[in-house]
Amino acid sequence: MRAGSTTGPSLDPAARRWQPIVGLCGLVAMLDGFDTQAIALVAPDLAHRWGIDATSFGPIFGAGLLGGLVGAILLGNVADRIGRKPTLLLAVALFGGVTCLTVLASGMRQLLLLRLVTGLGLGGALPSMISMAAESAPARLRTTVVATMFCGFPIGAILAGVAAALLVPAYGWKSLFVVGGIAPLILLGLLAAFLPRSRTGPATLLARTDRDRRLVPGVSRLFADGLASRTLLLWCAFFCSLLLSYFLVNWIPLLAGRSGIDPRAAVLAVSALNAGGVIGCIGIGLLADRLGRTRIIGVAFLAGAVAVALVGRGGASSMWLLSMAAVAGFFSIGAQMATVAVGAALYEAAVRGTGVGWSMGIGRVGALLGPVIGGVLLGAGIAGPLLFACAGAVSALAAVAIFALGRAGASR
Repeated sequence: MRAGSTTGPSLDPAARRWQPIVGLCGLVAMLDGFDTQAIALVAPDLAHRWGIDATSFGPIFGAGLLGGLVGAILLGNVADRIGRKPTLLLAVALFGGVTCLTVLASGMRQLLLLRLVTGLGLGGALPSMISMAAESAPARLRTTVVATMFCGFPIGAILAGVAAALLVPAYGWKSLFVVGGIAPLILLGLLAAFLPRSRTGPATLLARTDRDRRLVPGVSRLFADGLASRTLLLWCAFFCSLLLSYFLVNWIPLLAGRSGIDPRAAVLAVSALNAGGVIGCIGIGLLADRLGRTRIIGVAFLAGAVAVALVGRGGASSMWLLSMAAVAGFFSIGAQMATVAVGAALYEAAVRGTGVGWSMGIGRVGALLGPVIGGVLLGAGIAGPLLFACAGAVSALAAVAIFALGRAGASR
């Protein structure tokens, strides 16, 4: 037996075991999306019960995103060192367990700390599940498979909304965290039983040549061998796309309400955005595998720029808001999820977890800034239509970065 081999199943695409692997990773993504969205959904009920202003939850939301940033970078590197499977199990156990503990929170400080630690697990799960999906999928379908797997995230956010509507009025805010915490712990057993051991780990590192040993995974490796420009361009695409996503999710309801749109339609617009993103990432992924990743994803971001700008042009029309939010989700949010496949394809297996982790981490910086920038612009007196036009420009910047990635020799 060769050094570094294992007796467990391999991530070799020829093994034709990719469907269950991708399915399990998709379930992780769905629970990730559920738990990420849960805190925003219970905030009104918590604010009422604790007698505090709902605006006080800004730091709580930020803590989860900050934890996700650190978790993606830290556990992405860990995945390249000890293997994808054990790192994914650790991340899922962390966010599942701490989500369960959230029901014990009795004040804002406790809740902030719990959401910070939960974010570490939520963000830390992303590099491993994306890498495993990419490594298991047939090369000809890689973009479609990874994008479809990542659809679990917005689907989880949608399910969280449904669960909150059913559970919170009847059983209180804690019920949502009970469901969001127990489900990952149940899934943990399936992941341990059915996910294969990845090829990257300590044994593999020891088996490399002297030259390879000098290239032990780390962030510096993402800038070696001509990767510097492509890494920076990928980071730019993730930063812009996640800034845009979180701007839209946080500000569409408020801006729509200010335009005189029915509050129910304003909330449904976020669901339309997510639903459009789910459909879009599958369609964009299928086209990208046939016509080239960077070409199709770049065009989608450009189309999304137009759609996002048009969201703010409907005045008080609920139908306009819902339809344009769905179109914007199809192109811009769908392209954002398909970009995950570009990141997974850019790096070799030995540093894929690190590469994806840092890309998602930089994207989380954009996610943190998106709502803040929106608030600053609103405070400066920028009107809704101009604000959405600025958001559309961010989607166009993501398109420029993706097109430049193609010209720089990234996977087409």
